[in-house]
Amino acid sequence: MAFHDASKGPAEEAGSPQRSASADFVRQWAGYGLTTAQIFYRMPDHPGLLQTYLWQHYDLCPHFPELNRFLEFWKRELDGPLHSVTVTHSRLIQPAELRSVDGMFRLN
Repeated sequence: MAFHDASKGPAEEAGSPQRSASADFVRQWAGYGLTTAQIFYRMPDHPGLLQTYLWQHYDLCPHFPELNRFLEFWKRELDGPLHSVTVTHSRLIQPAELRSVDGMFRLN
């Protein structure tokens, strides 16, 4: 006699691996969006020259905890002093845009 384990889903019972959402998708669902920061810093050996670094990660707007953690690391560990940081942010999961339909076409 075979017993049914109610704690397992149909995929597990059939022996196929259960799929879960990727970590990036879970973060997006939690409100994280793609954040890009263009960081200008001074060259350690030539302080009159600016260099640029592009940083991209999932982060929460408007406080940007991931970016602030990275910038604190930069100030603490790297020699090039920061000049300026420009930030762009886009929530990838957002309410759908609704548009009214002016007409409807039917094909056989």
